[in-house]
Amino acid sequence: MSAVQGHISTKPGHLEALRAKHATLSEKIEEEEKNPFHRMSHLRRLKAERLQLKDNIEGKLNGSS
Repeated sequence: MSAVQGHISTKPGHLEALRAKHATLSEKIEEEEKNPFHRMSHLRRLKAERLQLKDNIEGKLNGSS
């Protein structure tokens, strides 16, 4: 089970790893949106994954999980 789907680890550096993955997904989304032939289903999946990461990061910062 990934951190996106389940419990967020409390290991040092984990928050930074989540932020890095979020940034990478943002870059992929930007590139996909530039492609006139992008697949909407793929773009929706990337955006959903990015939103899940954002929620996990915010939860971690607010002391949840």
